[in-house]
Amino acid sequence: MMEAWKTKDFVSAGLYEDERAVVQDAMRALLSERPQLRLELAIHRYRSEEISLAKAAALAGVSWERMREILLSRGVQPRLGPETKEEAYEEIRAMERIVHEDAG
Repeated sequence: MMEAWKTKDFVSAGLYEDERAVVQDAMRALLSERPQLRLELAIHRYRSEEISLAKAAALAGVSWERMREILLSRGVQPRLGPETKEEAYEEIRAMERIVHEDAG
């Protein structure tokens, strides 16, 4: 059996500043390699009411309309409209990112 790498090995080798950076990079690589996980996590966070529909779409890498369709197909009723001022600004920022990505 192969010995498992430890996050501290990456830090002591000077490859990362700290163990948190190792984990963050590993998660980024995992989610890049397996986009279905990104979608599932976005749905989970939306269901938990942690994020808006626009933010869920941005995290999942899909359009707002597609995210809405996915949620409906999973039996999740989309919440319409932000509930707080901060949520409204968050939705604006997320939509701006999506528009910029679509244009680029």
